[in-house]
Amino acid sequence: MMSKKVIGIACFLIISLLGCREEFEPKISGSDSRILVVEGYLDTDGVSSLLSLSYTQSLQSDIQDFPKVLGATVYLEASSGERFYLSEAGGGDYRFEQDISEEDTFVLKIFLPEGESYSSRELKPLNSTDIIEVDYEKNEDGVEIFITTQGDENTDDFLWTYEETWAFKPPFPSNFKYDQELKDVVERTESEKYDLCYRSEANSALILQSSSNFEDQLVFRQPILQINHGDERLSERYSILITQKALAPDATEFWENLRENTDDLGTIFSPLPSQIQGNMVHDQNPEIPVIGQVGLGKVSQKRLFIDILEVYPWQPEVDDYFGCSLGADTVFVINYEAEFRFGNKVPTYPIYTVNGLVPIGYLYSEERCVDCTLRGSNVAPEFWED
Repeated sequence: MMSKKVIGIACFLIISLLGCREEFEPKISGSDSRILVVEGYLDTDGVSSLLSLSYTQSLQSDIQDFPKVLGATVYLEASSGERFYLSEAGGGDYRFEQDISEEDTFVLKIFLPEGESYSSRELKPLNSTDIIEVDYEKNEDGVEIFITTQGDENTDDFLWTYEETWAFKPPFPSNFKYDQELKDVVERTESEKYDLCYRSEANSALILQSSSNFEDQLVFRQPILQINHGDERLSERYSILITQKALAPDATEFWENLRENTDDLGTIFSPLPSQIQGNMVHDQNPEIPVIGQVGLGKVSQKRLFIDILEVYPWQPEVDDYFGCSLGADTVFVINYEAEFRFGNKVPTYPIYTVNGLVPIGYLYSEERCVDCTLRGSNVAPEFWED
């Protein structure tokens, strides 16, 4: 999530000060160490979108995750006074699924259980133009994925985010398992198979561009990401969903400043995120800092699939599978229980005698080298296309 990036930069910049030659104790008040973080882009066309609410925390905290805001009341208020409520989705997320007028103006209102409230500056919905193309090109390092889109005089600043999903196989796929009751090796049912899995990630990279930098406002082949040779993501089949959001000038400035902090790796001369002005304000005390930027408008999305056959040859190098191999000895029937009952060894390939129909034993490998569900799901996503 973008909010994790915002909070992470705040923590990194403060910690970087501790690396000075002289010991430095940052003077941070309790209130400054607990700052509300608001992040989201609400779709005006009824497409489900999320607003994330969380807090920064003290540098001395042992908690790795950032505290989520639960039980808040959140809604968009139109200039007419009509309210459009967000529903709590859990984990500090609030869901918006309403089709609202793109000609009106709105204010986002957040009421926290403790009694504090926050308001956005006036939001005018922006409509993102349709994405013209998402495609890829092979290069000497691997594969580069790019986007082409058209801007105009009203919508010329864009922010792109993307979600990746890829299919992968373990080094030694197996359709067999040891049955504790039968004390024998049997074939797995279709739902039990773990020779093909799927893994997804939402990337938090800040990819910004203005169509005013291009002739005729045509953003042509804007790079989105590079996947280098050996990456598991292209080892079977890969999918990327790119979301394009149109930005208002103040939002562009916010994300540009945030990206500069990211690219600078937290130089102490860069502004802290709490000093980067977003579009949220504390109602009771405008001097209280708020981190984040809320957008409103119609987003555009496009999905791309890349199959291994399109980039072949492609040999994955996966650290989790380092050292995977088949066991040196065959496990014969008499030893099934002793070798397979604990699950750390998994039968992989049956061994037959000449003209034999029933296996006399199995080769085996470690569970981590066989079971892909240790790193993903064996259920294909609904959008998946083979």
